[in-house]
Amino acid sequence: MAKLIEGKIVAKKILENLSDEILFLEKKPCLAVIIAGDDAASKIYVNSKKKKAEELGIKSVVIELPQNCTQQEILEKIYTLNNDDSVNGILVQLPLPPQINAKEVVEKIHPLKDVDGLHPYNLGQIAAGNKPHAYPCTPKGIIRLLEYYDISIAGKHAVIIGRSNLVGRPLSLMLLNENATVTVCHSKTKNLSQITQQADILVSAAGQRNLVKADMVKDGAVVIDVGINRQEDGKLCGDVDFWGAEPRASYITPVPGGVGPMTICSLMQNTFDLYKIQNKI
Repeated sequence: MAKLIEGKIVAKKILENLSDEILFLEKKPCLAVIIAGDDAASKIYVNSKKKKAEELGIKSVVIELPQNCTQQEILEKIYTLNNDDSVNGILVQLPLPPQINAKEVVEKIHPLKDVDGLHPYNLGQIAAGNKPHAYPCTPKGIIRLLEYYDISIAGKHAVIIGRSNLVGRPLSLMLLNENATVTVCHSKTKNLSQITQQADILVSAAGQRNLVKADMVKDGAVVIDVGINRQEDGKLCGDVDFWGAEPRASYITPVPGGVGPMTICSLMQNTFDLYKIQNKI
């Protein structure tokens, strides 16, 4: 029976320590979030980030733009925030309306305020084996979970399903920097199950319910489920058949309560870390 990797508990401990550090600051860190359009899920995510920031003593500014906003309007907001010394982190909530070029928007955020760690400078630093100003939030959360549970990465075969810029690509580089042997699988990968069966650390970030079946998991593997999907009854579930995989795995993350809380935790930590860099602390 696998041991649960409880991100909710780990995130709570990290954020308690972060809150203690922020408490004694005369000038508080500030996180600015830009949200464009009417996506219901995005509004829920932004509200949860705002609430968590305020609980920790981080000032939160939310800039809302309409569904029909223009590229120029968003870029002007970013330009203003880039030049506002009171703002330490800038986050643009994805997805953006279809008329907006999200790649250009992300690239216009100053790398020192790129709280999501998605600017080409920060991703490039990771690719070069250097430390970026900020690591992408979900991959950072996954690495911290592995560290917290004393799960060795060096020398292990890590298989990642999914190659998005949010999770799969940066996580592959971060695991490589921790001396793992890394395989990245995606929609064009052939014989997926043969590859996943070789994984010491198996990460699924494909966003496809029950993609990873029990027979795709090697005995003793560490299973990290990044997927957030809905079941027929409306309850959340991941990419992994949890009850099938759990008896085979040595460690496994639940959904919800696994990787998700660590993503928001990493966002708050990144905001504080950028604050320290900008204030030379």
